[in-house]
Amino acid sequence: MEQFLREAKEASRELALLSGSEKNRILREMAASLRSAIMDIIEANALDMKAAEENNLNSALKDRLLLDEKRIDGMAAAVEEIAALKDPVGRVLDGWVTDDGLKIEKVSIPIGVIGIIYESRPNVTSDTAALCFKSNNVCVLKGGKEAQHSNVAIAKILRAVLKRNDLSEALISLLPDASREGVAKLIKMDRFVDLIVPRGGEGLIRYVSEHATVPVVKHDKGQCHTYIDKDADLVKALSIAVNAKVDRPGVCNAMETLLVDQAIATDALPKLKTAFEQAHTELKGCDETRKVIDISLATEEDFDTEYLANILNIRTVDGVDGAIDHIVRFGSGHSEAIITENYTTAEAFLNAVDAAAVYVNASTRFTDGGAFGFGAEVGISTNKLHARGPMGIEGLTTYKFKIYGNGQTR
Repeated sequence: MEQFLREAKEASRELALLSGSEKNRILREMAASLRSAIMDIIEANALDMKAAEENNLNSALKDRLLLDEKRIDGMAAAVEEIAALKDPVGRVLDGWVTDDGLKIEKVSIPIGVIGIIYESRPNVTSDTAALCFKSNNVCVLKGGKEAQHSNVAIAKILRAVLKRNDLSEALISLLPDASREGVAKLIKMDRFVDLIVPRGGEGLIRYVSEHATVPVVKHDKGQCHTYIDKDADLVKALSIAVNAKVDRPGVCNAMETLLVDQAIATDALPKLKTAFEQAHTELKGCDETRKVIDISLATEEDFDTEYLANILNIRTVDGVDGAIDHIVRFGSGHSEAIITENYTTAEAFLNAVDAAAVYVNASTRFTDGGAFGFGAEVGISTNKLHARGPMGIEGLTTYKFKIYGNGQTR
């Protein structure tokens, strides 16, 4: 492990010599290679899907795992979008001259070696590799065992492009020891690794956060809420709520709990029930909600559960303050939304809710690096430091101060 990470650390020097145009050319070559190897990737993914069936993985995990021509083309397109972004490294973020005549520049630089631990979704392999390459970072990737064949195939394609361009394949590598013991070693290798980004289940996040000596940016659970206010446009609210839950229930930006203002509960709840039943959503509700519509009882544990499935909690609340109180108690700091035509209420919600992304009249499903215009994302950080929300190339940089003097002493 130490020798492997030492090579990764040494490889980072190569990136410092690459111009922005060279990086972009290589990224476009990676995108083209992904497209030309679509059938190879699908063949590898079929082995993972077969194992998923044999191991009885749930439908949400299988949806995350599946790769078809459209998704692989989307992976290639994401790499091309990353290539088209402005170079995040070497930017002068600020500059000034001190009273002593020192010229100081605050300049963006790469973080260094980034370990990314993720589950299920093999597209994360190409997304994160491209983001790290663009931002002059070396990436060490540890995907889930359920996507092993897919991840190996994708990494092999990207590493072949590096080799053709006389670059070290260590710039993009899969962790050689993918066991729990291997992860335990990786997250303590602070001599060689500068940042760990875990994205996956609650257990993984907790384990890494508790045991890592390397700094961690958490991609924590998505306990997302949508609140329908008494001043909402109900047609708009129905469309947004259904999209937030049903579009892809197994992703972290899907809504898990719907909050409804008690002032409109009698009118809104039957319409919501009809809409969600048409989408085959299993509904659970609080006592007040169940006085209006006949659904299962939602417990306190349910309100704290990230289902990642087509299951939805509904709670009737006392206006925007009641909604905020619920989110403060159960929210994970990921994404929250309010549906209202009242500007004052909307602003109160935006300002009071502490989350990485807070929406007015839009679905939480937009919390995504691609949707935000980042090309892709390393993860969606629920940290407050040093990155928050969809973590694109800007989140993969830090800075240093360059100071120009002319003989000054102190």
